[in-house]
Amino acid sequence: MPHDVSLISTIAAGFGLALVFGFIAARLKVPPLVGYLLAGILIGPATPGFVADVGLAGQLAEIGVMLLMLGVGLHFSVDDLMAVRRIAIPGAVLQIAVATVMGLGVGYAWGFGLGGSLVFGLCLSVASTVVLLKALEARGVLESMNGRIAVGWLVVEDLVMVLVLVLLPPLAPLLGGQAAAGHEAGGQGLWATLGITFAKVAAFIALMLIVGRRVFPKLLWWVAKTGSRELFTLCVVAAAVGVAFASAKLFDVSFALGAFFAGMMMRESEFSHRAADESLPLRDAFSVLFFVSVGMLFDPMVLLQEPLRVLVVVAIIMVGKTLAAVALVLAFRYPMNSALTVGASLAQIGEFSFILAGLGMALGLLPQAGHSLILAGALISIALNALLFRAIEPVQNWLRERSPLARRLEMRDDPLAELPTSVHPAFLSGQVVLVGYGRVGRRIAQQLDEHHVRYVVAEQNRERVEELRSRNVPAVSGDATDPGVLIQAHIAQAGMLVVATPDTFGARQMIQTAKTLNPTIEVVVRAHSDDEAALITQEQLGTVFIGEHALAATMGSHVLSRMRPPGH
Repeated sequence: MPHDVSLISTIAAGFGLALVFGFIAARLKVPPLVGYLLAGILIGPATPGFVADVGLAGQLAEIGVMLLMLGVGLHFSVDDLMAVRRIAIPGAVLQIAVATVMGLGVGYAWGFGLGGSLVFGLCLSVASTVVLLKALEARGVLESMNGRIAVGWLVVEDLVMVLVLVLLPPLAPLLGGQAAAGHEAGGQGLWATLGITFAKVAAFIALMLIVGRRVFPKLLWWVAKTGSRELFTLCVVAAAVGVAFASAKLFDVSFALGAFFAGMMMRESEFSHRAADESLPLRDAFSVLFFVSVGMLFDPMVLLQEPLRVLVVVAIIMVGKTLAAVALVLAFRYPMNSALTVGASLAQIGEFSFILAGLGMALGLLPQAGHSLILAGALISIALNALLFRAIEPVQNWLRERSPLARRLEMRDDPLAELPTSVHPAFLSGQVVLVGYGRVGRRIAQQLDEHHVRYVVAEQNRERVEELRSRNVPAVSGDATDPGVLIQAHIAQAGMLVVATPDTFGARQMIQTAKTLNPTIEVVVRAHSDDEAALITQEQLGTVFIGEHALAATMGSHVLSRMRPPGH
């Protein structure tokens, strides 16, 4: 053809082979993303036949990362991020430190040198946001407490990696590498670079929280008023990609972080759910290209040449990081299920690892062998990550049955896991048991307070439970799918169970427990879609409400109509 069609051929080959191998993987009961990775290997430079443009594929994958992070931001408000800061910030920092030390140790033993080993360890320490989102969405727990902890953890990891990417060039000569452009003698010193980096990141976050929080909701409202669906979708995509690009150019933060904050600002709009729904097809399409691009970078020969080293790398990623994360979450007294979910979420590496590995090679720190091992570890861990999520429940049950330590961890003396003895008996009979104290739960609780309806809150976020108890609101900490949590909330004597969390599968478990202990209890459930609502309605499990903002008011009014005391 008379003109260059490398972009078209890359997209056509990527999508076509991803469809074929993704379909085969699904029929074999394997996650489709394994098929996408295989498609990338086939069109990559390491295999014979057609070779797609690796550079173009990488850029298309970056767009996928932006759109996926936009989707996370649209479901993850500033309040959600702040609600998990006590576990996400120290947990992410400590987990990065543990994984880096493990990677540094094996890298040094393999002769990568101090600088190369440090880069190698850092590459193994940071998980892929894309893989995490796909896993959480597939399980329907993206908006659950466990999902919010995992996403908050990844946001902190991204911030740490942004700092690492900025600090590595000036530190390279001290670590045995080459000085990058602008960092030779006479360039900026380390402390100056560090100060500028912190200032830029702080300025970006402040700009988004102060200005973006006001601008983006108004922008969506103005465009929605036109009545044009394509303009609305274009507005959402343009805002995500535009903010991501501008944040990288002006503030030196990652594309992913910029798009995430753009989504969080749009989250403040009443059109946030519409924005999430209408951008979903694009997010799905470009996320496929992300996995294809990962496969294109992989050289299968490393599996034959260095099998033992590959196993060690995979063990650090999938065992070492997971155990460290599980231990940290348990140390913060979160339930076993939360610990296993976060541990599985981090048992892979992805986009930041590739960026950091490429920078390490450019600076003369990381050898080619280390780069190949990182790619091999990424491919294998991504392919196996979905299986880890499937294993969470069986592993949890196995630990309960066979491990006295696991049973002690779940039954340990936690002052927030049971109601204080000072709670008035009036709150323990005929009360509303409100599961979840997020945006919807808070609004329902406000209506109950206004009409003097007694209620007990069951909430996974320990910080929220502490805050509720400081206001003398009866609350227990824990996962309400665990019968023990509902028992602590005195479900057997309750008048109504209100499930204000978005986890439909978990809601069904809660309802079954409540009906077993209290067959006459009335149930009100939150759902996100007509399909979820139909599932609960067909099984006659309770009254279902769909939506969020209007849902809270309607759901609260329904509860009040049934539970309001006489004279109020």
